[in-house]
Amino acid sequence: QVQLVESGGGLVQPGGSLRLSCEASGFTVSGYAMAWHRQTPGKERELVALIASGGHSNYPDSVRGRFTISVDNAKNTLYLQMANLHPDDTTVYYCNRPGSDNWGKGTQVTVSS
Repeated sequence: QVQLVESGGGLVQPGGSLRLSCEASGFTVSGYAMAWHRQTPGKERELVALIASGGHSNYPDSVRGRFTISVDNAKNTLYLQMANLHPDDTTVYYCNRPGSDNWGKGTQVTVSS
C-alpha cells in the first residue's frame, strides 16, 4: 500500500529554517516526480515544490530561493528544506506523488515571532 508520512514541522521565528521529511512506502520515490503542497483552511491547496524523477525542480515565486526539494533515494524519503521562513508560510504541508490521490496527514509549520 502506498503510504506517505510527513514530519519535521514545528514552531520557528521569522527568518528561521525547518526541514520537512516525507517517508514513502509502497513505491520507490526515485522513479517518480514528487511534490510538496501546503493548504490553509479556507484557501486552495498550493504547490510549493516539485521534483522530477531526473532531479529537475520547480518552485512558485512565493518560495523560490527559500525552499529546496530533494530526495534521499537510499531512505526513500522526500525532503523540503525551508529557509528564511515568513509568517505567511504558516500552514500544513503535505507531500504527494503527482498523478495520485495519496496524501499523508501533513505536518504543521508555524512561523511566528
